Amino acid sequence: MLPFRFVAIALFGLSLASLTSQAQPTAGRISYEVMQKIDFSQMRMVIDGQEVRPGSAEAPTDLPETRSFTQQFIFSGHYGKEEQDRNGGNGIMIRQVVRDGGPGETGPGGPEGRGNRNFTGRPFERSMFFDLTAQKTLEVLSIKKDSVTRHYQTEIPLKRATGWQETGKTKKISGYTCKKATVPFRNLSYTVWYTTELPFTYSPISSLTPEKGVVLQIESDNEAFRATKVAAQDVKESDVIPPKTAQVVTPDELNAIRQKAMADMRQQMMNTFQNRN
Repeated sequence: MLPFRFVAIALFGLSLASLTSQAQPTAGRISYEVMQKIDFSQMRMVIDGQEVRPGSAEAPTDLPETRSFTQQFIFSGHYGKEEQDRNGGNGIMIRQVVRDGGPGETGPGGPEGRGNRNFTGRPFERSMFFDLTAQKTLEVLSIKKDSVTRHYQTEIPLKRATGWQETGKTKKISGYTCKKATVPFRNLSYTVWYTTELPFTYSPISSLTPEKGVVLQIESDNEAFRATKVAAQDVKESDVIPPKTAQVVTPDELNAIRQKAMADMRQQMMNTFQNRN
């Protein structure tokens, strides 16, 4: 018969192993709240059929200085995928303003739903996938034209920012103990909180990925990411890997495809304005 003390230690070990297993889901979702300052140098606007620059005499003066949205990181086994709820993307915003409105339009211009009409968006779906074992990031563009959707895929090299300084401070975020580090990045000081209590490595800003751990909070003067929930869920691996039909292209080729899709959308918006007049 085992001594009581040995049995108690064994049971405590099983209990601790159970808690550790619960704290390290192999499939689930991390929800982030995100705030970013808008880079007006990357904004494009179409007003009365003409493209204008923010800050010019023709540009609206009521543009917001920041944007906020939620971001999800969905993971299963060795793979993950980011999802966002915001419209627009890639730092580019298109805004078409029709000054005098027209029948059937909706917008903030007046009580009859006429006035300025805003179109903010992009002519493609952009998805980010992650091979968590190989530490690879894959960008996929999905462009639908004439009821046919084409997928293009490229690998984005991971370029970690250097100069990490560990502070020795810790705090709990969404139930996980996180370590605090400061990192010089984009000519600013970033504060990064990351946990090693999850079984993979990831950051919502790829350059601020630690050697090991999951980033649950990032703070700087220009942007902030904060994990509000880490939840274990039943996620199929097929939901977090790129489409098998995706055509592999180089980063430059993908950028050219993206720019052409944006140019085609701007031209379509201008044609729509001209046809209405």
